[in-house]
Amino acid sequence: MRRVVPGAWMVRFSALLCAVFLLLPLASLAQHVGARAIVNAWRMGGRSAVITSMTCTMLSMAVILVFGTPLAYMMSRRRTPFWRLVEFLMLIPLLMPPLVIGLLLMYVYGPYGGIGRALSQLGLVATNSALAVVLAQVYEALPYYLFAAQAAFSQVDRGVERASLSLGMGPLATFRRVTVPLALPGLCVGLAMAFARAIGAFGAVIVMAYYPSTLPVSIWISLQEQGLPAALPLAVLLLVVALPLPLLVVLWRRMRDASSPV
Repeated sequence: MRRVVPGAWMVRFSALLCAVFLLLPLASLAQHVGARAIVNAWRMGGRSAVITSMTCTMLSMAVILVFGTPLAYMMSRRRTPFWRLVEFLMLIPLLMPPLVIGLLLMYVYGPYGGIGRALSQLGLVATNSALAVVLAQVYEALPYYLFAAQAAFSQVDRGVERASLSLGMGPLATFRRVTVPLALPGLCVGLAMAFARAIGAFGAVIVMAYYPSTLPVSIWISLQEQGLPAALPLAVLLLVVALPLPLLVVLWRRMRDASSPV
């Protein structure tokens, strides 16, 4: 006889309610936005916004990968008070409101900031430019990759690394040929999450770069100037370019874990 757990129906109901709450807006979006509206949005400025968002996001991902990976590795391996402090400080950008991030970046990299004036001497402008978008995206998305990569490196068996070193392979070669391949699934998930965060960044981006308009900024402009019906098709475009990569990476990770022997 099947045993009935007291309160099980409440758990199931709350789980179902939570799932419906999260999925209902997506269902409503699919119901109210047709293919013709999406095509019109693409022709009326959505194309340039998609290109701007994708180009800047790819540059941001390159910066995050190159500079965030070594930092994540050091945070996972060096458990000294200094590196624990670094790990704690890296939580601050993750928890900061995006609008505050934009204001602080503007203060540092804007035309009146020291770094901003130095960049202007080199012919670089860190406001209303692709550089400004990349700066805002990197600041918002880097912590997401950083902590995911730290967790991935922490799961790598250090005995395997020591065995590689004992066989004459140098530290850099061990990192490249042993550590990174073993941590690769977690690194990919972290990078995918950072991608989704960067391409959807709005608060910091709109402060730093109203132009060139990324998709989130274009959605806000359309909402302010033309209303919700004009903004929704652009929102669909943003979902189309932002969601597939993270979803596919998470699916790949789960299938890989399911097929791996215990």
